Amino acid sequence: MSASPFGDAPTLDDVGPLTAWMDKHELGAGAPLEHRYISGGSQNHIYELRRGDLHCVMRIPPPTAGPDRDKGIVREWRIIEALDGTDVPCTPAIALCEDDSVLGRTFYLMGYIDGWSPMSLTERRWPDPFDGDVQQRRGLALQLVEGAALLSKVDWQAKGLQDLGRPDGFHERQVDRWSAFYERVKTRELPGFDEAAAWLRSHQPIDYVPGIMHGDYQFANVMYHHGGPARLAAIVDWEMGTVGDPKLDLAWIAHTWPANPDETQAISYVDYRGMPTREELLAHYREVSGRQVDDIDYYCVLAKWKLAVVLEQTVSRGGAKGESFAPIVQSLMAEAGELAASVDYAG
Repeated sequence: MSASPFGDAPTLDDVGPLTAWMDKHELGAGAPLEHRYISGGSQNHIYELRRGDLHCVMRIPPPTAGPDRDKGIVREWRIIEALDGTDVPCTPAIALCEDDSVLGRTFYLMGYIDGWSPMSLTERRWPDPFDGDVQQRRGLALQLVEGAALLSKVDWQAKGLQDLGRPDGFHERQVDRWSAFYERVKTRELPGFDEAAAWLRSHQPIDYVPGIMHGDYQFANVMYHHGGPARLAAIVDWEMGTVGDPKLDLAWIAHTWPANPDETQAISYVDYRGMPTREELLAHYREVSGRQVDDIDYYCVLAKWKLAVVLEQTVSRGGAKGESFAPIVQSLMAEAGELAASVDYAG
């Protein structure tokens, strides 16, 4: 792969091996292959491929990614393959290639989704009709939560994912794992860390029903169909996917949800005006998933605390991005400690 004349986007230098592999698996056999770089970073490059009647997306690590990333690609593939044909909005699974003689890295092909991502929004403006009709934004949030709820209902054991994660002892491991991570990356003390960690050690969810979890569930990692009403097209970016506690995906949404959405024009990349309240989102999740949400504060403490620890690594690396994240991490950790101190919950 080399630099593109149109910027830093990598191009596929020689599509011959890829074309031959696709011929072998009868993927648009005989037709010319067209390809376009979509996006990527240090862990993934994503390409749109067209060949005959095949229209798909390729997800592949860049040459500089560590060898474990190939194993990560296989994990992602196993999840999207397991979700194919379920009620969960997802990208259709097409093919996996673990033969590094084809493109040098493990990759997979998934169906192309003709939709839009909230991460592609410009100036925090939703696409029509959601920009002009504020009330239609309710559906965007409800669909987001519904996707997490549907994911929580998938029978992961029947789908052959018994070895994907370690669901036994999931909550018992969280504090030890992320405390050790924090010790490796920290450059400062974060008020709230010890308080939230101690609270998490002494509390548990009301009930724990293992299931497939995305691990980074938010507006940034879903796609919607074009036009209204809001319809979730696919959950994407499964790098953190595992078998664990699916309610942590709900908490990833709930822990930053504004108390008064109509009074909150923008947080990060999202304009919340017209969105449902947090209570409405929790009720929708409960209805669709069949799971209770009375212990959501436990999950929100864990989500705030864990996210602060994860982002502290970026702070420790310095630079402009690290500097911009520093106050966000400090605020998140303080909120985790404050929420833990305020929760009247005997789990």
